[in-house]
Amino acid sequence: MKFYPLQFEPILKERIWGGEKLKTVLHKPITSKITGESWELSTVEGDISVVVNGEWKGKSLTILIDKYPDEILGTKVHARFGKQFPLLFKYLDAREDLSIQVHPNDALAKKRHHSFGKTEMWYIMQADKEAKIIVGFKEKSNPAEYLENLKNKTLLAILDDVKVKAGDVFFLETGTVHAIGAGLVVAEIQQTSDITYRLYDFDRVDANGNTRELHVDLALEAINYDRMEAKKEYSKNVNESNEVVDCSYFTTNFIPLDGEISVSKTGETFTVYMCVEGSFEIMQDNSKLQYVKGDTVLLPAAMNSFTLNGKASILEIYIS
Repeated sequence: MKFYPLQFEPILKERIWGGEKLKTVLHKPITSKITGESWELSTVEGDISVVVNGEWKGKSLTILIDKYPDEILGTKVHARFGKQFPLLFKYLDAREDLSIQVHPNDALAKKRHHSFGKTEMWYIMQADKEAKIIVGFKEKSNPAEYLENLKNKTLLAILDDVKVKAGDVFFLETGTVHAIGAGLVVAEIQQTSDITYRLYDFDRVDANGNTRELHVDLALEAINYDRMEAKKEYSKNVNESNEVVDCSYFTTNFIPLDGEISVSKTGETFTVYMCVEGSFEIMQDNSKLQYVKGDTVLLPAAMNSFTLNGKASILEIYIS
């Protein structure tokens, strides 16, 4: 069996805050003016990614993992997670501000939802002028202060907002209160989890005049009230894997590709490439596959030798 780079049908999600940049910037096949998310690689129940290329076209990722766990996931990942794919990859378009939210850690998510927690990171792909994110508290807070400000609709006054630009990276540990601001296109890497506690949604209503559910009480125990340093500085050495985030859930490197580099893997983990600028090829033996900005590709762990060629900015993700 020859294993090859896998691409998947994007799973498109309408959101009250979404727009059309997933089409205009990333060329996703959206038909709605409020598309907020493209799930690129997912095994969340009800949203299982399906292969669109090669001999496994039409097969779901879960079926392939069930049949070839070591070869797809890697020996180390399979031993740790069983036949679960542990990460979820997305692109997001925020035409409006997202709700202010928080994600539970593994222990809380397991107890309440039989789920992983949701540690995540953002890579800012495009930012309108003055675009911001909310990340954590300005100063150390506590449940009483949080609830008082929520009640008085002054929560924004105690939260830290940060101006952002393309290329910025933010690592959001579970418990970090956060929100993506209007005018941003973001690549998001996270644990396989769809558990979000919504704290405040700016009193928005949908087309039918309904507000979205808030999870104020659930969030109380999940929030980390300390001040967080979420922004990550990283090197950009050409044709090298520059470490951006290294945590127990995933490692993300930034590769400024200009030309050709050879890659060797051990077979312990899968690798995912997200093309955030430019275009590149993956060459293996006599085969060559092309990728452009907005593409996400899964390289099975059994692919242990290949070449990258092109001029691109690439996020390289795997599990250490």
